[in-house]
Amino acid sequence: MNKESISEAIVLEVAATDLHFNQILALQQENLYSAISAAQQQQQGFVFAEHNLALLKKMAGHLPQVIATFNNRVIGYNLAMHVSLRNELSSLIPMFNEFERCRYRGELLGSYNYMVGGQVCVHRDFRGQGLLNRLYQETKSKVGELYQLCVTEISTRNINSLKVHQRMGFEVIGTYRDEKELWNVVAWNLGE
Repeated sequence: MNKESISEAIVLEVAATDLHFNQILALQQENLYSAISAAQQQQQGFVFAEHNLALLKKMAGHLPQVIATFNNRVIGYNLAMHVSLRNELSSLIPMFNEFERCRYRGELLGSYNYMVGGQVCVHRDFRGQGLLNRLYQETKSKVGELYQLCVTEISTRNINSLKVHQRMGFEVIGTYRDEKELWNVVAWNLGE
């Protein structure tokens, strides 16, 4: 199959079954910073947060967890997290704390109705085809006008991810360091 026919065969949908969620977790494990070499991280990007089945289901109860499937296999995902879940994953608490200090276009982030880009990942065989953008756009279409912004963090070492997010329209609105990394806080205006 050529890239065009592969792209046409990719289905974007909302994760709804344990199979979907388990395939998300498997793809996440393949791309965890702790599972790949520094060279792979620099070349391909990486993810940090480790979710579990219960948390994914809880997140799905608040916001759509958009997936890309090819031949019924999850090959990409865009996790969305409601701010009410801020304490559900201890590794993300510093991020949420930083969000309280960040400003977007002169206003504190908290003055906006925002959702958190929980994590986005595309299988290595499907990168470079605009799938990350398609996943975000599908999430945007599913949440409608409920949110003004999508906010997330990207490791400053994850240069490829930052570039792709910036091409989509994400803006760096802050930088902070936790015990593991130096992070860029980025925001995407869902109304533009």
